[in-house]
Amino acid sequence: MSSLATKSAKVLIRPQRGMVGLDFRELWNFRELIVFLTWRDILVRYKQTLLGGAWAILQPLLQMLLLNLLFGEVAGLPTSGVPRPLFTFAALLPWNLFSNAVSDASRSLVANRNMITKVYFPRIIVPLANVLSGVLDFAVAFLILAGMMIYYQFAPVNLLLLPLYVLVALLTALGVGLWLAALNVHYRDVKYIIPFLTQFWMLASPIAYEAKSIFERLPEAWQWLYALNPMVGVVEGFRYALLGIPVYSENMLWVSLASSLAMLVSGLMYFRSMERTFADVV
Repeated sequence: MSSLATKSAKVLIRPQRGMVGLDFRELWNFRELIVFLTWRDILVRYKQTLLGGAWAILQPLLQMLLLNLLFGEVAGLPTSGVPRPLFTFAALLPWNLFSNAVSDASRSLVANRNMITKVYFPRIIVPLANVLSGVLDFAVAFLILAGMMIYYQFAPVNLLLLPLYVLVALLTALGVGLWLAALNVHYRDVKYIIPFLTQFWMLASPIAYEAKSIFERLPEAWQWLYALNPMVGVVEGFRYALLGIPVYSENMLWVSLASSLAMLVSGLMYFRSMERTFADVV
């Protein structure tokens, strides 16, 4: 046996520089792990459920019926001339993509503690895979939305904008998910806060009502506060691209997009600063 064959390979792991520290080359080298974890999360999501993948359709449909009853039949809020089922369902798609990704990503590090404490890989891959796994559910539910648009005879205004708003929803979910995942490693109180946080965030987003009904109640100088919610811009943009409902203000849309970017960058920075402690604490 040659001397070269007897030598074991050595991998030197150096700390990354910079606060964000996102190494795209390293992520590309671990692309097979990202695909594997994403597919695993998809398979596990509906394992041992009676209806299986049908929940990807039933969940937004049941939410739509409940919101239509409360905000339509009881409160009688307007919908910009769009049938209420279509108005609500078009907003629930990006919202569910966002909220499910945040919930799953926030628990991902603790759920994968055995893998994190035994082998090295970029830790961001774990919450990233959780965020990406929700895209399949979104695609399935989008087919139902397409059928509703045909039934109500609505043609999309600008389909090319849809991938942009889906990407913004995913990046916002990743930013928030990184914050909560890192916090959950040290403080398990986070798992009790997440359900309350997502419910409050849903009511604060224009899912079952028009965004302009909130903007118009605020003084003009303070409207940007409501636009700091990134999902306001995502939902408004989604409804415009599909149903032609105009956004309240392009300036407020840019505020939402900027807020989304801030959440992503700050989430990366916080995750990066806490990453070294995960294996010891989780």
